[in-house]
Amino acid sequence: MTRIGIVLFDGVEELDFVGPWEVFTMAAKLKPDAGIEVRTVSKEGGPVRCAKGLRVTPDGGFSDAPRFDILLVPGGDGRKREMNDERMLSWLRARSAEATWNTSVCTGAFLLHGAGLLAGRRATTHWSAVEELRTRAGKELTVVEDVRFVRDGNVVTASGVSAGIDMALWLVGQVWDPAFARQVQRHMEYNPAPPYTAEA
Repeated sequence: MTRIGIVLFDGVEELDFVGPWEVFTMAAKLKPDAGIEVRTVSKEGGPVRCAKGLRVTPDGGFSDAPRFDILLVPGGDGRKREMNDERMLSWLRARSAEATWNTSVCTGAFLLHGAGLLAGRRATTHWSAVEELRTRAGKELTVVEDVRFVRDGNVVTASGVSAGIDMALWLVGQVWDPAFARQVQRHMEYNPAPPYTAEA
């Protein structure tokens, strides 16, 4: 059994968690004998209103969440509140100690930092928040930019939004094998070829 926990909160960025959720649940569909369980969890377990208005009902709350092998923390506007919320941070500290992999997408890195999980590590976040994270962390953390994701030990941080899909596929390759990750990628029709460049 591999349990994957995705943390939700009001103001969470939709694709930050839905992208990895799609990867992990596709893996579960393609390998039913692997015992892959993907659960969403919030503090109280009640409905969450995401950053752009999507409403989601988590599978449960902090109090009844099982132990997770992979813990994923997305970002979004709501992270500005959650990265200073001791209930959120203490829960992340406790659950991260049980997990094999601790991960974040986008500005979810601020929650990992707030929980003390990035001390002495290399990490990344959304390009627009790189300097904010550097300022907040000081010399405690090396913030890497212009990458899709960064692995440091058992902590993996992805840059903005869609990069969470790349990170989740990489994790599938680590937990199972790269050939299976490629199979998941193919079934998702994930072969990015955006029509416009990202130059601003």
